[in-house]
Amino acid sequence: MDKTILIIGSLDTKGEQIQFLKERINARGHRALIMDVSMGSSSEFKGDITPQEIVGLVGKDIAEIMGSEDRLFKTEAMTAGARQKMLDLFSKGDVDGAVALGGATIALLGSRAMQVLPFGVPKVIATSAAMPVYVGQWFEAMDILVMQIIMEFTGMNELLTHAIGQVAGVISGIVEESRHPSSLRLPYPAVAITEIGFSPQCTRQVASLLEANQYNVFTFHAQGISDRAMDRLISQGFFNGVIDVVPAGVVEEMFGGNRAAGKERLDAVCESGVPMVLAPCCINLTGCGATRTNREKYASRPHMKIDELRAMTRFDNGELTAAAQAYAEKLNRAKGPVRFVVPLKGWSAIDREGTVLYNPEQDRVFVEKLRGNLNPSIPIVEVPYNLEDMEFAQALVDNFAAIFKRTEQR
Repeated sequence: MDKTILIIGSLDTKGEQIQFLKERINARGHRALIMDVSMGSSSEFKGDITPQEIVGLVGKDIAEIMGSEDRLFKTEAMTAGARQKMLDLFSKGDVDGAVALGGATIALLGSRAMQVLPFGVPKVIATSAAMPVYVGQWFEAMDILVMQIIMEFTGMNELLTHAIGQVAGVISGIVEESRHPSSLRLPYPAVAITEIGFSPQCTRQVASLLEANQYNVFTFHAQGISDRAMDRLISQGFFNGVIDVVPAGVVEEMFGGNRAAGKERLDAVCESGVPMVLAPCCINLTGCGATRTNREKYASRPHMKIDELRAMTRFDNGELTAAAQAYAEKLNRAKGPVRFVVPLKGWSAIDREGTVLYNPEQDRVFVEKLRGNLNPSIPIVEVPYNLEDMEFAQALVDNFAAIFKRTEQR
């Protein structure tokens, strides 16, 4: 069960603790390698991969790094080198798992290096700086585990050695239970779908209809992280098709919404060439509750209160016009077949007829702008139902089955 585990840390500031972690991992029958990302000074402890080797991969010299007063320059150079080294090691089969041990800088650097590892390769960050404002950045869209160490990495007291021993146990246990990513395959045909709390019936009905037709369904919550994770898995070749019920992460990214999914949202599926059907769930709606950072821009608009933290309002005509242009630009680059299926009586469970959010005339602003900018080969299919109606779910599945069948025949 000998596995190779890469430890990312700064030996100049955390040498004793990192060395102890290596010893505990080795004691469990695994092979620990230390990637030393020290940026301040040399250390009495020696890593298996030196800082000079790391920054040398991006054309830098360690003396230049350690002599600089520019923290951003130092961190960016070391991060770029660590990513390259991680990729080199993994491509040679020399990494079965990775763990970063340290404070906020090491957690961020480690997470960026771990991004080059595919889904299924164990990734752990053990840090004393697990503040909520940071953790979301570390997670990105990865299958990563963050362990909060409740004391500072100073000395080797009983509390700290106990915690580091647990870190060794966690990363060792995960690698022991992990398969190599190349052996992880989904049953054919595998279809990814997205959902949100405002599309529960639609997503359930789509999943049920797909499964009845012998598709294997994998559902992702489109809150800005899970939908990005879906995109990463698509880029790694896991799925044979996508029904993106909630592609709203694009417009949320444009206007600072809580469900922003990054500028790359939808790019992976467009590049992959797998068949995709989209619905417009929540493309017309955005949050205006207490947790939104630019809430003042949206709080005065008519809205629906969801709970003490959440309220939803509509995007205005200008925002919908800009969003339609952005979606068209992405979908026009798709290498596979695409259809956009639009319900005419509301795009979610909360903008049905009779609600304060219902405005089909404003929804048409998006649809017509999208239609005017899409390639003629990408049809917009309009259905006279609400997104949550069974008939709309059937329309999504019927359209997907039609383009999937043609893709299979080719």
